[in-house]
Amino acid sequence: MKWLLHAGVLLLLPALLQAQPVRIGSKQFTESVILGEVARIVARDAGVDAVHARELGGTSILWSALQHGDIDVYAEYTGTITHELLKGVAPDADIATLRAKLKPRGIGITDSLGFNNTYALGVRADRAAQLHIRRISDLLALPGLRFGFSNEFMDRADGWPGLRQRYGLPQTQVRGLDHTLSYRAVASGAVDAIDLYGTDAEIPYYHLRTLEDDRHYFPRYEAVYLYRLQLERSAPALVMALRQLAGRIDEDAMRRMNARVKLQGVKDGVVAADYLGARADADGAGFWSRLLQRSVEHVKLVVLSLGLAIVLAIPLGILAARLQRLGQVVLGLTGILQTVPSLAMFVFMIPLFGIGTWPAVAALFFYSLLPIVRNTYAGLVGIAPELRESAAALGLPPGVRLREVELPMAMRSILAGIKTAAVINVGTATLAALIGAGGYGQPILTGIRLDDIGLILEGAIPAAVLALLVQGVFEGIERWLTPRGLRIEARL
Repeated sequence: MKWLLHAGVLLLLPALLQAQPVRIGSKQFTESVILGEVARIVARDAGVDAVHARELGGTSILWSALQHGDIDVYAEYTGTITHELLKGVAPDADIATLRAKLKPRGIGITDSLGFNNTYALGVRADRAAQLHIRRISDLLALPGLRFGFSNEFMDRADGWPGLRQRYGLPQTQVRGLDHTLSYRAVASGAVDAIDLYGTDAEIPYYHLRTLEDDRHYFPRYEAVYLYRLQLERSAPALVMALRQLAGRIDEDAMRRMNARVKLQGVKDGVVAADYLGARADADGAGFWSRLLQRSVEHVKLVVLSLGLAIVLAIPLGILAARLQRLGQVVLGLTGILQTVPSLAMFVFMIPLFGIGTWPAVAALFFYSLLPIVRNTYAGLVGIAPELRESAAALGLPPGVRLREVELPMAMRSILAGIKTAAVINVGTATLAALIGAGGYGQPILTGIRLDDIGLILEGAIPAAVLALLVQGVFEGIERWLTPRGLRIEARL
């Protein structure tokens, strides 16, 4: 009987593993989103349930999510794999070598999709003609040029640090920009040169000259899909479909798809389906449905993080007021948390909680601590000593004094801290979309990527309205909870 049970489990294992839909991720640029849609559509047509988590930020977020099982598939580039993900691998390693190196990590790789999306430097054509720039080495004679590079390129091993060293470039006016916005910057003359992706549709649109990499610094960036090897057991039809995409997309085809999305405003899913000759999904939800969904997601992030922070921060504030030396330590630690850049805090939470709602809640929780702790502490230590002595003279136990006298008197200060934390959370939560938590940040990110002001406002305006509502609600709560005598005193 036991062997029959084991055999049954083995037969059911693929179905059990596939109980959850396959999760396909994409980075925060159009080509990655299109390739994510391509993977989702071939999964659908192969009979595999799949969802696409869009615009999850940069390489480090996607790679971490893949390794931890928060996503199952995403499109990557061989140059990024050799320089950023697999340290110690030869820069010109072929896909067979990469496959062997990735296998022990539980990661598989397809063959090249058929195009090389290499990095390059670009200068506006008229500016390049004026300065006689054709090659990257020509930049050596122009130390005053201003560079605007994508934030990821600024720090990558295959980005600006290595490029500067290889060519000995002397420029010092170098700033980090969002890749999409860098095209506007170079077109307006705010910067002289930017980094390009070889298949960007904006290169001809903005009349840019791609500079020759005459010292052969940039490696090849063949587009591939990385996937968790367990998909070979749980969703073999999808793995086969991804492998069959090898060699099917050349550089011109990818550039045309990018152009349809970026320049013509066609939806990513429609462009991917048209290229595959597949059926496009029905048009997405309308504005009000999207607004309701994003509002629920955003409020959920704020309420959960703020509620958890209140539970911990108020006792910490009371402890800080009671024990002065320990209080300084508590205030110092919560202050340090507040200085961590928002995006970095979100990324730090990924190894602990994966991607999605919970890492965002954790990050927002840490940001909420300082205003509540500090205001609780300030409200309690600000109570006049004679009032404390009067309460003690009445013979009230410490717990009763705290509950019946001190906390009511400090309530306005505590509520002000909670209100501050809530308003901060509403704004900071827009970054949660970068790690798949949704909210009002999702349309903002998509709007920035597509240069669509309407989409940006679709997220920005509700976020501002929610912040005002939160402020008004807490002001009402403050009036309701503040004892009548203190309210009259405040008016006087």
